[in-house]
Amino acid sequence: MSSIFVGIAGGSCSGKTTLVKSIEENLSFSVARLAFDSYYCDQGHLPIKERALVNYDHPDSLDVDLFIDDLRMLRRGFDISSPVYDFATHTRSDKVADISPTEVILFDGILLLAFSEISDLLDLKIFVSAPENTRLERRILRDVAERGRTAEQAHTQFLKTVQPMHAQFVEPSKKNADLILDGEGDINEMAKTVENQIDFLLLGSD
Repeated sequence: MSSIFVGIAGGSCSGKTTLVKSIEENLSFSVARLAFDSYYCDQGHLPIKERALVNYDHPDSLDVDLFIDDLRMLRRGFDISSPVYDFATHTRSDKVADISPTEVILFDGILLLAFSEISDLLDLKIFVSAPENTRLERRILRDVAERGRTAEQAHTQFLKTVQPMHAQFVEPSKKNADLILDGEGDINEMAKTVENQIDFLLLGSD
């Protein structure tokens, strides 16, 4: 069986994760998911205060080579062991996530389409677009609830690195997408649009 690789990119808190979850819940095919965020480089060698100063929105913050290697392994039909990243401490966990090839594999990340080597491995490339103010509001809520940040820390990081890197790397990668979706739109309609595209690809691969 050859998996269909679906990449979902877009700005931080544009709606990628919500879309992925909706697709996972509704798709009639077997689905696996691999997040590019799991491949952040371990910052355990730095003092804890310095870890927060790293620009996590720059391409250099990700272990791109390992991510590409794992995509290629999945392409060949092999299982992989994905890193597990701890966003509260900016380090990789001792745990790993075992992922097996399925009919559909969903990949998501802000910089997913910024690397040609990754784009070339995807069968369907999607970009979720949302305005800056929407992404900022969602980012603050998420970082406070899930990543051990204060609202002030989340707001400062967004202005200092998230939005500048979005303008420099993320937004330009939209040109590599096959499909651009509105991150403020109805999530069910967005998911249905993606599901229709996946259905077409799977039927075409039979």
